[in-house]
Amino acid sequence: MGAFFAALLDWRYGRSAAVVAVVVGSLLFAINHGFALVQGQMTQGRWISAMLTYVVPYVVNVHGQYTSRRRSLHEYSQDPKSDETV
Repeated sequence: MGAFFAALLDWRYGRSAAVVAVVVGSLLFAINHGFALVQGQMTQGRWISAMLTYVVPYVVNVHGQYTSRRRSLHEYSQDPKSDETV
């Protein structure tokens, strides 16, 4: 689990995850908080929720990349004659 947390700060994962977080987070922010922002109704709780709107896509993207990379490394280290799946 510690390796995953380190991956959250690893720029090999973070570069593309940041792009995804900005694009997906902005879309979700507009959907979930756009009206409140325009109406001037952004409370502290809404701003915390808005922050998570960007954090969650970042973490999910890093998790996908991390899991994929680990599976690839595991598959390449397996005996080619083995029928075991990951």
